[in-house]
Amino acid sequence: MDRLVDRFLTYLVTERRLSSHTVSAYASDLAHLTDYLSKRGVESWREVDREELSGYFRQAVKGLNPRSRARRLAAVRSFFRFLESKDLIDANPAARITFPKMPALLPKVLNGEQVEALLNMPDTATPLGMRDRAILEILYATGLRVSELVDLRFPQLNLEAGYLIVRGKGDKERLVPLGEYAVDALKTYLEWGRPQLACRKDRDVVFLNAQGARLSRQGVWKMVKKYAAAAGVSGKVSPHVLRHSFATHLLENGADLRLLQVMLGHADISTTQIYTAVARERLKKIHQAHHPRG
Repeated sequence: MDRLVDRFLTYLVTERRLSSHTVSAYASDLAHLTDYLSKRGVESWREVDREELSGYFRQAVKGLNPRSRARRLAAVRSFFRFLESKDLIDANPAARITFPKMPALLPKVLNGEQVEALLNMPDTATPLGMRDRAILEILYATGLRVSELVDLRFPQLNLEAGYLIVRGKGDKERLVPLGEYAVDALKTYLEWGRPQLACRKDRDVVFLNAQGARLSRQGVWKMVKKYAAAAGVSGKVSPHVLRHSFATHLLENGADLRLLQVMLGHADISTTQIYTAVARERLKKIHQAHHPRG
């Protein structure tokens, strides 16, 4: 049973190109299921039926919140779908097991003043400050995922036309406009900041760390958190909060939902629609705060 789980995890990495974080979460969830089944004397995935899985989700995931239970079920369903596609089981026992309902959680979004304060925090008299200003401007101007940002290479930039070619999930490419502030900040970093950081380690990567190597995802997260605290922005602020802010502010200013889907790199429009709810909620709060009869 463990051998087929390993084969599935390899498939997620090599063919689905899922992130290491997602693959690690799936591995943990399937290890939990395997341990449960082995204690019940199950020796083959062909022995697992819908009743067995229903029992697992009734008993073995007690105490988990709805979101964790849903993620665990997603891992199990994906695994059995893989086994079925490879003719390693006769039928998919997880096919008709439904996801637990999750509360609708609206993403955190910064307002215009908070974004402005955050973007103005880096000291652009230093190479790292130039880099950080360029990163913050790009995150807010494009809605890039942090993994997409740190993977940016020079062939993906077209600063004269003002756009990036981004490689997102599933190695799919999309074109994302930059905007003049982001273009100016990136030009400044590339002309004055990056040459002082560069070495032979990663000559083709756009954003470098202090040692001249490719900047890590963790490095960007720490940088955003540091500047948010310095700017007095309360709560948890991450690169993904800038992505949420980018999407919400575009919708509030009349952007088309389908175009926003393309810019964000969402495969399904339903994923993008969460931002319409965020925009409506923000407009309600503005109305209540400022209208005489709000």
